[in-house]
Amino acid sequence: MRLLFETGIPFYAEYQFRLFFVLLFNRSTLLFSNDLDTLLPNYIVSNLKRKPLIYDSHEYFTGVPELLAHPAKQRIWQRLEKMIIPKLKYMFTVNESIAGLYNSEFGVDVKVMRNLPLKKELPAKVSRKDLGLPEDKNIILLQGAGINVDRGVEEAIQAMQHIDNALLLIIGGGDAIAGLKTLATELRLNEKIRFISKLPFEELVQYTVQADIGLTLDKDTNINYRYSLPNKLFDYIHAGIPVLASPLIEIKKIIEQYKIGECIESHEPAELARRINSMLADKTKLNFYKENTHKAKEELCWNNEKKILTETLKAL
Repeated sequence: MRLLFETGIPFYAEYQFRLFFVLLFNRSTLLFSNDLDTLLPNYIVSNLKRKPLIYDSHEYFTGVPELLAHPAKQRIWQRLEKMIIPKLKYMFTVNESIAGLYNSEFGVDVKVMRNLPLKKELPAKVSRKDLGLPEDKNIILLQGAGINVDRGVEEAIQAMQHIDNALLLIIGGGDAIAGLKTLATELRLNEKIRFISKLPFEELVQYTVQADIGLTLDKDTNINYRYSLPNKLFDYIHAGIPVLASPLIEIKKIIEQYKIGECIESHEPAELARRINSMLADKTKLNFYKENTHKAKEELCWNNEKKILTETLKAL
């Protein structure tokens, strides 16, 4: 859609209005609403056309930091949830923790459908040299579409002051990128840290498979992060990369169940550096984690997870 407004309340108002008419005048058998900012138009059209609606919430929407900082906006979205969610027959979310929150709040049966990658052969691996990466250094990777505040990236950059013979590769975009680049420059770490903008998945995976460790360091600063299960965790697993992560509930559960990495006890940069150095120094343990990622991806893949969705569609 080409919208007149790109931010703020005018953006959301115009988007809801336009989406309503797109849905109203398009033929459909089923409406599938992805996240709360698409739910209202889908719900109204579902009732008008008497078509079934599936709501798929990819996070605990009203707990995101952007809304916590704006209570008035948060209340609007909370009222919308309260008005619609108890009336839904079919709802999915990304993990058991968030499903439990919605169930206790609204008394609805929420199915868990994690956002897992397809199990498929990785593309032919290109060399580090072809990607412009050092062949004689360890690569520590942090990737993500939303590299924002409280993701632990500042501490990862600061930790590089205490890590030698390694490159921290940060791939993706987000609100915090400009500040992170400034921080790396101020600490004179530009030789140890490299930023790459968002890449299509086929290109991104070529970098992911080159890493020695994948980082996911979100902080427990809000309810949405506390119960998050980031896509990059599964991207690392499918690329065969050992993981160092924050001990958030859903992430820790995966790491401990499949033994594919370790959890940190602190985001303090010196302690984070100590854990990274320890993992990189123990090649036997790294190989153990790496082997376990191959087992984990056999189970943690969309090929298995999609059954939850297809069973619902068959019932409809």
